[in-house]
Amino acid sequence: MTVVPDPDGPPALEVVEYTDPLCPWAWGSEPVFRRLRAALAGRVRWRRAYAVLFDDDDDPPPDPAAETAWYASHLADIGAHTLAPRAHRLSRVAASSWPSSLVARAAELQGPEIADRVLRRLRESVFVLGEPADTEALALRSVRGVPGLDPGRLERDAASAGVRESVRADRAEARRPVPEVSSVREESPHPGAAKETPGGEVRYALPTLLFRTRSGYRVVPGWRPYEAYTAAVEELRPGLLQEAPPLAPAPALDRYRSLTGPERLVLTEGAWPPPHAVRVDTAQGPVWLHPDDAQHHPAARQ
Repeated sequence: MTVVPDPDGPPALEVVEYTDPLCPWAWGSEPVFRRLRAALAGRVRWRRAYAVLFDDDDDPPPDPAAETAWYASHLADIGAHTLAPRAHRLSRVAASSWPSSLVARAAELQGPEIADRVLRRLRESVFVLGEPADTEALALRSVRGVPGLDPGRLERDAASAGVRESVRADRAEARRPVPEVSSVREESPHPGAAKETPGGEVRYALPTLLFRTRSGYRVVPGWRPYEAYTAAVEELRPGLLQEAPPLAPAPALDRYRSLTGPERLVLTEGAWPPPHAVRVDTAQGPVWLHPDDAQHHPAARQ
């Protein structure tokens, strides 16, 4: 997003999104977050901080098959709330979030549109394909063919010391949560109270949005309705939010390249799907792909 100067110092508002490419609640929050980003476009700095949900030093499960079965059931429970697509079959629980986080951060060096499309593919690796991008090879393979992406540069940048240090800084930042999330009492299936990690640290629940100006901040953790985020923006910067009108189906698919059922309901208006959309069915509703993306998308080749 474009940063717009502010009399008190740039930007007018910073939004920090604590997330992970493989987090199911973050995947389920994409309809709301896409709508919010559209309503704030050009007036804020939106920064993603990768919190590393599955860390390299986490102990491996004693029974991987049982762990996978439990986690697949857990994803189904979350999907009952978010209505987000989920894979027909989960191959395993992700071993590490580091590879996908490094690739997502490296993609930011190629511009915000490329970064959004790469992160989307990484999320779809687990929630559409059931094959989490938890190795370097799988993360790079899952984003192959993203229009406009320079894959050689992405691989080099993802392996660089600078990108690794950046994600390491994100991980540390996510483990310094603001006091307001130490205990959260909200009517939500995922209210977003801070989580204790296996290593004994405390981190933000994912996703969490932190809205920050030079003079104050508001935090909205967990899975929340759109109005919770707009209220936080309005408290900090009254009048900054400009609700974007829904797009017609074809322009929406041109812009977002991949849309789920919950997303198209809040982002589009008109007869759905557009004629050129490529449908991919999951265990909980379809994902529609732009035909240019579908040519190389792993889900469309199954």
